[in-house]
Amino acid sequence: MAAMNQFKTLALLALLSGLIVLAGYLLVGDETGLYYGLGFAAVSSFGSWYYSDQAALAAFKAQPTPREEAPELFARLEKLCDRADIPTPTLYVVPSESPNAFATGRDPNHAAIALTKGIIDLLPDDELDAVIAHELTHVRNRDTLTQAVAGTLAGSLTFLGRILTFGALYFPVARAGGRRGNNPIAILFLLVIAPMAAGLLRMAISRTREYAADAGAAEITQNPLALVRALERLEEMGQKVPIHGNPAFAPLFIINPLSKEGMMTLFMTHPSTEDRIKRLKEMAEQAIAEAADTKTLSAQA
Repeated sequence: MAAMNQFKTLALLALLSGLIVLAGYLLVGDETGLYYGLGFAAVSSFGSWYYSDQAALAAFKAQPTPREEAPELFARLEKLCDRADIPTPTLYVVPSESPNAFATGRDPNHAAIALTKGIIDLLPDDELDAVIAHELTHVRNRDTLTQAVAGTLAGSLTFLGRILTFGALYFPVARAGGRRGNNPIAILFLLVIAPMAAGLLRMAISRTREYAADAGAAEITQNPLALVRALERLEEMGQKVPIHGNPAFAPLFIINPLSKEGMMTLFMTHPSTEDRIKRLKEMAEQAIAEAADTKTLSAQA
């Protein structure tokens, strides 16, 4: 399953890069545009690789937390990291009453986990453990890098559309090539179709990753119902006190951090909380059944 998820993710990222290359071709109107697209995709990916973690943390004013300020939280984080068999990430606290959490970083050795003040105050110990385990699974699976690159590439498509709109790149490049590069189909692609396709691809990546992270949290804590209770609380309270921030970073959070009203619904990337809860309950039922079978076999022996 993990290998299949990684294959799907790589395929989706390749499609995003391909859309950017195609956008470059349509923008310029000849083969030169292919090189512009390749260069733009490469620069976007490189930037997201090294700087996306700091951008996400800065976007929500996350502050690094010294051990002496939260010794119990550090102890909990280290215990769960031992179970997940990954290095302990840097701990950040977001000064927001909205209960939520996210992880970021290009690999397990350069990772950070951010918890809002609201989630620390809201959840009991077992539910907070489940949330942290969910985020550590993202780190272990390198989902944080995947989401960052996908978000950056999707943003690049939107940016190319804006360049075309304002004519900042179109006229100089078209003149340099000695031919008129754009046409109505190119404009439609860059302004409408490409950003919509990029958004759908990001949603597909995010949904796959969230299901896998939920399963990882259940495996690390051996308590899927704790994550069920946590998701129920977060869904209820998160909509009462949403985080108003950059929609590009929404896929990083454990639940949708943005308001579900008005235009914000266009940026929702998470699977439904109800479906996630249903899957976790099925895991719990399966674990109980397996434990009962093991007990029966032991008694027969």
